[in-house]
Amino acid sequence: MPEWLNILARSVGLFIIILLLVRLIGKRQTSRLTFFDLVTGIVIGVIAAAISLDLVASPANGLIALAVWTVFPALIYLLAVKHKAVRDIVQGKETVLINHGKVLEDKLLEARLTPEDLLSQLRQKNVFNIADVEFAVLEPTGEVSALLKKNKQTVTPKTLGLNVGQESVPQTVMLDGIIMDEPLTAMGLNRRWLHTELEKVGVAPENVFIAQVDSMGQLYLDLFDDSIQVPKPKAKELVYATLKKCQADCELYALGTKETNVKKMYENSSVKLSEAMQDLESLLKR
Repeated sequence: MPEWLNILARSVGLFIIILLLVRLIGKRQTSRLTFFDLVTGIVIGVIAAAISLDLVASPANGLIALAVWTVFPALIYLLAVKHKAVRDIVQGKETVLINHGKVLEDKLLEARLTPEDLLSQLRQKNVFNIADVEFAVLEPTGEVSALLKKNKQTVTPKTLGLNVGQESVPQTVMLDGIIMDEPLTAMGLNRRWLHTELEKVGVAPENVFIAQVDSMGQLYLDLFDDSIQVPKPKAKELVYATLKKCQADCELYALGTKETNVKKMYENSSVKLSEAMQDLESLLKR
């Protein structure tokens, strides 16, 4: 057999073997690879290349080495999942770099980081002023996680004491001009509703690139022809405006009638509508 054909056969066989062995190790995100993961991958690649090019005395010995460097890491990962001591050895521990706004120089030296490295990592987290950092930790993956001081943190509905309604995942009902019936059915809608909504904004179905329906039943469109301006959905605003008008009408009717029972009925209705508007305000006015 020609040498090139021999190398080709060995390479194809090793490709299939390594594919199976890598699946045995398991999935790990590239950004979360530790130094141990990197060394394991390099060694497996070197062994596979040596076997493919017939640089080892015996292919069987090469396969044994390949199996060892695949099975052992897989076993170590299983142990690491169950035992923290193994995780600390294989993956390493977190290192506190900033505590209560104070940079710990000895921890920087221990982590082999320079002040420039720390500032660079913080900038990647959109933190440009080290005085804004309350707490920072070097993760085993080499990334720095930072917690800003209270007065520098982003304002959220929770910090403002606002209750925000839950929202389900939008359903994609059209792709490349093709209507998708299953997402429509999941939203309790049908093709007739979709065609009606498209007619309201004057858009032909074949001009729709992507169409999505949110949890409020509002239709969002992205068209092939970007020169066409599609009006924004206003279902939420219309519902809120309708509730506000009904509440104002009830107050007006209560003031305009002289019947005690009727006045009380309109006043109660106005109060209930006002309470409903307060409960729904966070959902309808965002």
